[in-house]
Amino acid sequence: MPFSDLPEHLLMPALRQFQPFGLKKKGNPYVGLRDPFMLVKETIVIPAQAFSVIQRIDGETTAEAIAKSTGAPPEKVVELLKRLDSVGLLWGPTSKKLEADAVTNLKSKGVFPIRSSGSLGKTPEECRDQIRQWFEDTEDPEFDTPIKAIVAPHLDYDRGWPNYASAYFTWQETETPDRVVILGTNHFGNGDGVVLSTIGHTSPLGICPSDSVVIDKLEERLGKGVTIDFIDHTAEHSIELHVPWLQYCFGDVPIVAALIPNPLVEMINDDGERTTIDEFVHALRDILQEVGGTTLFVSSADLSHVGKQFGEPRPVDEQRQFDVERHDREMMAKYLENDADEFVAAMKWNNNATQWCSIGNMSATLKLVQPDCVELIDYRQAIDDKGFALVSSCSMALL
Repeated sequence: MPFSDLPEHLLMPALRQFQPFGLKKKGNPYVGLRDPFMLVKETIVIPAQAFSVIQRIDGETTAEAIAKSTGAPPEKVVELLKRLDSVGLLWGPTSKKLEADAVTNLKSKGVFPIRSSGSLGKTPEECRDQIRQWFEDTEDPEFDTPIKAIVAPHLDYDRGWPNYASAYFTWQETETPDRVVILGTNHFGNGDGVVLSTIGHTSPLGICPSDSVVIDKLEERLGKGVTIDFIDHTAEHSIELHVPWLQYCFGDVPIVAALIPNPLVEMINDDGERTTIDEFVHALRDILQEVGGTTLFVSSADLSHVGKQFGEPRPVDEQRQFDVERHDREMMAKYLENDADEFVAAMKWNNNATQWCSIGNMSATLKLVQPDCVELIDYRQAIDDKGFALVSSCSMALL
């Protein structure tokens, strides 16, 4: 049998995170497999009919069972597994080495490279001009009370800039803090606990270093589990997209960046080392009180994700837009009540019906800041012309 000679990790193979996309070659359908972490530099292209095999590589099904259930020839399944393994798309020695090398390289440089924020412009001057123009096109929310934290999107700038600008507007005149805590969403990573970054972030405007004092104390208090999935930050955009806005307002301010898990999804916690949201919140609050200084907070949060792009059967029509806004406003109203646990409970009760992606970092921000009140500044929906996808977002101020 062709499976008898496979190494152990291929007998029950598991795929790493990947991004599939359709394409055609000479009129025939194919599927491309892209690594969001960029550990695998090349894009693997397979015939569309082979994607059913890919979908069964889940770490719980043997290679032999995959062949039987899909009807694929055993030798073709083995060939595909070996190909995926050779480039590091399967969990195993190759992918572990690629990940270890990437982490070592990043930590030696001390910063993440520019990725998603590069769309803002090619030069610092161009980027500053663009942000300045967006601020000029935004109405002043006119808060009399200092803003301790904001909720702002992590949408691409073309669709999300109105809510970025309205959230950051008041901070243009705010004194530079000692640090900014940015809480993001772990879209592609494997860490099911809080994932802390230990290095800085780069944008076209420069480098925001990590606040090493706070981060060292967090590692000391929480253990290695809070950074064990550090690699997750390499594919993530929800932190970096805020860096240019902070730099425009405050210069290269030190940051504490962490990806916060979804509190509606139970932690696997297979090794007992991952950090829960409450553990992180309690530790960070204690440490910030200990080190002193001024801290501002950013909850990097998009709201609903609906339409065919996100697994729904039909395009988004006007009625669906109306229903999504009604649901969003009901859930935002729970958030404005300034009770993190009640907000999460409401989301759990309706089973997160419209796929909000940032429940974790929004609730964690409330617990960290403990504001006197929360104010909604703006709400927007971004939808493409064909109704393939709708993503909603908002801007809020925690006062």
